[in-house]
Amino acid sequence: MTKLKLISEYKCFGGKVGFYSHFSSTCNGEMRFSIYQPPQATQQPVPILYFLSGLTCTEENFMVKAGAQRYAAEYGLMLVAPDTSPRNTGIPGEDDEWDFGTGAGFYVDATAQPWQAHYQMYSYIVQELPALITANFPTQTEKQSIFGHSMGGHGALVCAMKNPTLYKSVSAFAPIVAPMRCPWGQKAFSRYLGNNQESWRAYDATELVKQVGYHSSILIDQGTADKFLAEQLLPEVFEQACTEVKQPLNLRYQEGYDHSYYFIASFIADHIRHHAIALQHS
Repeated sequence: MTKLKLISEYKCFGGKVGFYSHFSSTCNGEMRFSIYQPPQATQQPVPILYFLSGLTCTEENFMVKAGAQRYAAEYGLMLVAPDTSPRNTGIPGEDDEWDFGTGAGFYVDATAQPWQAHYQMYSYIVQELPALITANFPTQTEKQSIFGHSMGGHGALVCAMKNPTLYKSVSAFAPIVAPMRCPWGQKAFSRYLGNNQESWRAYDATELVKQVGYHSSILIDQGTADKFLAEQLLPEVFEQACTEVKQPLNLRYQEGYDHSYYFIASFIADHIRHHAIALQHS
């Protein structure tokens, strides 16, 4: 069994937040994640809610800034926040750009060199990490949900739609919903996946919702003062695709909110409730 190394641990809302590292066979190097175990986990296994963070983030941002533990404790949910990429792989240039390489894994399985050897974030999120969590923590393995922010919102939507039986619900804050059509996505996909754009479709939420859809309503919050809204996020493109295939979507535009964790913290209660209801009734 993969050995977990506890980095630090803190009591929080009757439960505990832990930061861990482990060797990842999928990413071929050390990976980190944070986990919140609610007080209920000392008595019985609990459902798991995964949060995927955005560009430049680590496993720490969500746990420190979102204010999610209070609500996870209330509903008895375990929160897991993985890092956003492999790190210190030795790949030349991995630290050169904020929106590519380190901190920008985009939750894809890279097929292009030199990234293929380490950047297998999709498989890490949907296979290796859940197996690791269920082997080491008191969880209800059949009850998992996923959400995320920005690049992580993209990741959550893609993981959920490609694995509908694995995730009972999905939501996102300001997600990159049409990466094939925006500069961030085009840059990352061309380098991680190569220039054959057919292969990109498997990681584009707008394409996926038309191909496979999702079994329940998708919740998305988007701030109207988000500086990335018009060029990078394109929620209207996803909304139109959902309408075409009659996919239930609750897209909420939040007046005056930006792209930051202040925005996430303002609506985190709604998202955790969204998942708690789905997990309780699954």
